[in-house]
Amino acid sequence: MAGTKKESIEMEDWNRRLAKANVSKQDLDRLVMNFLVIEGYKDTAENFAREASLDPGVDLSAIADRMQIRAAVHSGDVEGAIERVNDLNPELLETNPSLLFHLQQQQLIEMIRHGKVRESLEFVQEELLPLCEDNAAFLGELESTLALLAFESPPPPDAFPIVDADGTGPPSELLTLLEPLQRHKTASELNAAILASQAQEKESKLPMLLRMLVWAQDQLSRHARFPRVSHLVTARTQAPPPEPDPVDEGDEIPLGSSISIET
Repeated sequence: MAGTKKESIEMEDWNRRLAKANVSKQDLDRLVMNFLVIEGYKDTAENFAREASLDPGVDLSAIADRMQIRAAVHSGDVEGAIERVNDLNPELLETNPSLLFHLQQQQLIEMIRHGKVRESLEFVQEELLPLCEDNAAFLGELESTLALLAFESPPPPDAFPIVDADGTGPPSELLTLLEPLQRHKTASELNAAILASQAQEKESKLPMLLRMLVWAQDQLSRHARFPRVSHLVTARTQAPPPEPDPVDEGDEIPLGSSISIET
């Protein structure tokens, strides 16, 4: 039995349909403002609010505090970040033990990175172990972090990726704790918590809409051939490929043929 032929939508027809879509400038402006606020582009948000005569809906001065806190974690100054958080909202860490543990875990990582063995052990006794007593789930993460003490001279965050030729360095599962991505993970968790405490969304709408676009294109491609957005940054649209000849179930696919999936 021959395969079902998909509906074909050519570029001209596709553009005509898009032109009929009703998207207001105000909605687009709010989408842009949402991205600027959540991602912390304070100066750009202020300029855009003036140019678009748009109320940002939040106190833009608070963005600077949040960005300073996030930058402190990214630079390894976790202690300074915690102090700024307590100045901004003293209850944030008191009511979020998981966030507090991950911040202090990151502070421990930074201490180990700088070879502060005695200070690290004291910090664990005074700060991290009490948290583990209240939540046993933290103990496994703490043990993995403490395993870094078994290795001398952990690499700095800007030394990645690392190829350890002699095999004397930390194994890959421990090296991930020292990578810049670990700082980014901790900073993102903290940033989301600050946004939530300020009754703001944890993630901007734009990335979510782009994920929905990719999903919708994949769903539609099962039923139709149509121009797809092939580059999310430039919004470049690719014309639909030619309709392939239907293949009967009894036919063999010749060697060298391939089935590709566009992303």
